[in-house]
Amino acid sequence: MCCEHIQATPSWRVGKPRHDCIFINMGVDFDSPMNGLAVVQVLCFFSFNYWISYYPCAIVHWYSYVHEECDPDTGMYVIMLMTTDDDIPDVSIIHVDCIFCTAHLIPVYSLDCIPKISPHNSYNMFNSYYVNRYVDHHTFEIA
Repeated sequence: MCCEHIQATPSWRVGKPRHDCIFINMGVDFDSPMNGLAVVQVLCFFSFNYWISYYPCAIVHWYSYVHEECDPDTGMYVIMLMTTDDDIPDVSIIHVDCIFCTAHLIPVYSLDCIPKISPHNSYNMFNSYYVNRYVDHHTFEIA
């Protein structure tokens, strides 16, 4: 077995922020092209106690599917960051038990010149992304 680390920090090694992407298990009733899985970017981990219960949670920014089927050229799903009608990021709080595994996204490049990309803002620089199903064995089976 291997261990995956999900980073959600405002300063990674005394540097820029890092916010990884993950798959969320929404259940079999969720209408999703990837069998009940959604893709989110983790902005923050936190926990709280209420009475005698402990709740580990995460603040996430949701992605939506551009098409219901895979891209015919790559065989990967195309997603984009969700916003409300007022262009406000679609952010919510989830329980960490919903986390399935990490996700790897590849930008969908356009014909324009590619800007200088740095790791801390690579998930915010492009309009849409491919969900990389070829990154490892487990992701290939689920995506």
